[in-house]
Amino acid sequence: MSEPDEVLDCRGQRCPLPVIKLARRLPELPVGAVVRVLADDPAAAVDIPAWCRMRGQHFIGALPDLPAYDVRRTH
Repeated sequence: MSEPDEVLDCRGQRCPLPVIKLARRLPELPVGAVVRVLADDPAAAVDIPAWCRMRGQHFIGALPDLPAYDVRRTH
């Protein structure tokens, strides 16, 4: 995977905080930007992709070696 445009470090935070931070930051970035959310709460693996589906954003995927999730802003 390529490097993201921005990294949100949400490690140590319980859901829904990582999703809330993503929801607040993503609209401030240009369309096409990729945000990497570092989140070690196991619920993030479900919550971040679900949020992307509900908001029409592109969930690129989870990184295999990190507790991290990449999201591309689509609109």
